[in-house]
Amino acid sequence: MAFIHISRSLWIGLLLGGVSACTGVGPTANLFRPSSPHDQYGQSLKEAKLDRTALGTDWISAGERALRDSLKITIPYRESGYFAANKAFAVGYRLDAQQGDRFLVRVESQGQKEAQVFIDVFALEARNRISLIAASKADTNVLAWEPRRTQTYLIRIQPELLRSGRYTITVTREPALSFPVQGRDSRQISSFFGAVRDGGRRRHEGVDIFAPKGTPALASVDGIITGVSTNSLGGNVAFLTSNDRNIRLYYAHLDRWNVSNGQRVSVGDTVGFVGNTGNARTTGPHLHFGIYGFTDGATDPLPYIRMGRGPARQSLLTLSRLGDSVRVSAARSVVRLAPHSDATVLRELPKSSALTIIGGTETWLRVELPDGLTGYIASATTEAEKKPLRRLTLPTTKPLLDAANGRAAAIKILPTGSTVDVLATASSFQLVRNSDGQTGWLSL
Repeated sequence: MAFIHISRSLWIGLLLGGVSACTGVGPTANLFRPSSPHDQYGQSLKEAKLDRTALGTDWISAGERALRDSLKITIPYRESGYFAANKAFAVGYRLDAQQGDRFLVRVESQGQKEAQVFIDVFALEARNRISLIAASKADTNVLAWEPRRTQTYLIRIQPELLRSGRYTITVTREPALSFPVQGRDSRQISSFFGAVRDGGRRRHEGVDIFAPKGTPALASVDGIITGVSTNSLGGNVAFLTSNDRNIRLYYAHLDRWNVSNGQRVSVGDTVGFVGNTGNARTTGPHLHFGIYGFTDGATDPLPYIRMGRGPARQSLLTLSRLGDSVRVSAARSVVRLAPHSDATVLRELPKSSALTIIGGTETWLRVELPDGLTGYIASATTEAEKKPLRRLTLPTTKPLLDAANGRAAAIKILPTGSTVDVLATASSFQLVRNSDGQTGWLSL
């Protein structure tokens, strides 16, 4: 096939010329085009028949594998990593999110040439099906998104082909809505959603935020004021409708209003003032704040307005260690699904097992095993491969392989009597270094 032998310069020309910038994604995008910049890039590879080449096929496969073998993280989180120009790369992260969260995913990359990095977010549905829900624009490495349902989501990070660089990914969480009481935050909430009321005859359909009488109650979203009225339960109340999110915000026990029906407000505008009208006359002044869906009734407001968890504080891996080969130094260690000691174990490893650092933090290394398995291992259980484990003299001629695989290509043939230093092991293979300084694998 002619495209197998395509030159590197032609690759770059076709890739950069064939991929156009895109800013519109999702349901409003052209139905005959892919739904994200990542998919458009992949489609450009297919249109140029570059998907038939080894590197093009590897890029598509890497993106699929990142979703299938995603690694579990908790927010806030950050780690560093490296991607090479000669190897297709993608990484997937799995996290649990609640409706009402707002996440910011930022990827900062550094290399000799600027690299476009695709950020895509997928919802993990039943039977491990996935659906794309958000994608970064083609000209930015930042993505902000809000989950519409409480469930598990996948974040995929994948750079374009023929670019190399170091990167840092940071994922942080903040509330989706602005806090509705001036000068207060979620620490001033004293009564929560679902609390029993009236001897069990009803349950609390909101949260109570205590503040001095007359404190401004603020618009948490841009929207339109509806339902300004008085009733025996909520006293002076007002609804703020957000068509963007299909929700109505309920402000109750107001001392007085500062808005009227049909008025359009912006985030931070004063809706009214905190009081204790209605059935709150015997309690201290507070705002009862509720959220109602257009079709599904009351929902817990806390995730929408609770304080964020702050910046990610993981100690980043020293950049010089990215791509390093290491081995297990402990008598036994494990590769885990997530960077903490309670995470699911993916594989147990004996001492001297070979690993390659592809990312992570100072405490938890994200590693790749010779057979392609990726996961996290405690940094304290590893060591550099600089000092040999032992020295071998080959009794017969042996091929020095470029991978721990019986089908791997031979770098060179080592003659009988050759001496090699054993650096690490992997199943029935040994990673060795010969007298010329070349490193490769020997089959046992």
